[in-house]
Amino acid sequence: MKRALPLVIVIVVGLSAIGGGFALYRAKRPKQLTMTKESGESKDTTNHVLGPADAPLTLDEFGDFQCPPCGKLSEPINQLQRDFNPRLRVVFHHFPLINHQHAREAAWAAEAAGLQGKFWEMHDLIYREQEVWSKALDVRPLFEAYAGYIGLNLGKFKTDIDSAEVKDRVTADQTKGTSLGVQNTPTIFLNNQQIDPKRLGPPDLRAAIEAALKDAKPSS
Repeated sequence: MKRALPLVIVIVVGLSAIGGGFALYRAKRPKQLTMTKESGESKDTTNHVLGPADAPLTLDEFGDFQCPPCGKLSEPINQLQRDFNPRLRVVFHHFPLINHQHAREAAWAAEAAGLQGKFWEMHDLIYREQEVWSKALDVRPLFEAYAGYIGLNLGKFKTDIDSAEVKDRVTADQTKGTSLGVQNTPTIFLNNQQIDPKRLGPPDLRAAIEAALKDAKPSS
């Protein structure tokens, strides 16, 4: 019996190590985020939406205008919405990251354009020109030039970009994202379920949308 004791100890320690390793693995696995109806687009007037309200599928993006991966996904997401319209709507939420110097001001610029009905035009232009303005010391002249390019009333734009209304809209989006557990950009939800951050390439998104549409109930 005494000879068997060391073997028993080795087995117990081994099993404990395996169990501990499994627990550690589970602890390190990223938690999948979810949105609820209460946190969704229908009750939030600050959201910007492409596509019909009764689309069976909704893609929510929490994005940062100075985030390179967000910039690369901008036009592919627009294209997906066009390809799957009217079965897909896209909702954009601001989530400017603190380590991006000009991200918050870019969000303000998009919101100021939104007050003149041209959020998406500014959204697309800011992402398209990301490599230019993100390197500038002073981004305001560039954003004003973009405002003129898309036909905004420049005087109103200059006033609105610094307004409490615009800043509150951006803050509201970021507060919502934080409450959901969003930490990085882009964070994308499809019908309230987060898409794996490692599966955000355009082909992966298209496949996820196609799969979700097969399971979606037709609109009544």
